Amino acid sequence: MKKLLICDALDADALAELEAVRDFEVSLKTGMDESTLIETIPGFHAAVVRGATKITKNVIGAADALEIIVRAGIGLDNVDVAAARNKGIQVNNTPSATTITVAEHTFGMMLAAVRNHGPANLSMKAHKWEKKKFKGTELFGKTLGIIGSGRIGLAVAERALAFGMKVVAFDIVDIDTELDVRQVPLDELLEQADIFSLHLPLNPSTKHMISDAQFDKMKDGVVIVNAARGGVVDEEAMLKALESGKVRAAAIDVYEVEPATNFALIDHPNVMAMPHIGAAAGEGQKRAGLEVARILKDKYL
Repeated sequence: MKKLLICDALDADALAELEAVRDFEVSLKTGMDESTLIETIPGFHAAVVRGATKITKNVIGAADALEIIVRAGIGLDNVDVAAARNKGIQVNNTPSATTITVAEHTFGMMLAAVRNHGPANLSMKAHKWEKKKFKGTELFGKTLGIIGSGRIGLAVAERALAFGMKVVAFDIVDIDTELDVRQVPLDELLEQADIFSLHLPLNPSTKHMISDAQFDKMKDGVVIVNAARGGVVDEEAMLKALESGKVRAAAIDVYEVEPATNFALIDHPNVMAMPHIGAAAGEGQKRAGLEVARILKDKYL
């Protein structure tokens, strides 16, 4: 009998699929902080998380039977992967499950940012009629700079091309696509793009990858969209760029600290802020949950 600890809410069909396996004993325990998880994890063979629960080095140290950690999502920044692998624990995620979900969310934020949907909505809810205040721009003909061109970045590129945008992209590896996307060095992308969309993992090499020096190289009045990880953008530098007009508008779904604490940035009138909901669509979560179930069944059955 393998004991599975489900630490964050999982799609109901996926949970039912795991519970139907006779060789699995499934325990759903959400909302655990590190100390509670340290007390709970001994005896469990598998742990499943989404974005809320953090599997830290201390949690891994307390695990006496853990064989696999599965993240129902794209990134692994809430799992100490090095500590897990040093202990011989397998680590998996579901990188393709929410690609469409996040790409659509990103493009929705992009449209909202250039057309001022967020502030216009708030204005209407304040019972105002400020039609002339919210003049925006089209996406058509604009240059989109995609920083990080994996699955999600290229899915955003596909949607941008359908809107008649030009797409330039930066990645540290050669971009493998038949789309009309031109791969360029980062400095060239910074100089050319009208709108930027970030699709990077957070690691030591990407921490504050977009900061003062990068903003200085951009055109005046650009738009920034970040539905990747908060730490890839220096939030203080972003705020200065907004205040100077270098950045005309920003749509932000991710933050350096989550839950977010930097309300100076969030409260800026040209920022549309969301609480990290990029992957929060039912279809994507179902795909992620079913992929988790497949990974666990492949390992143990």
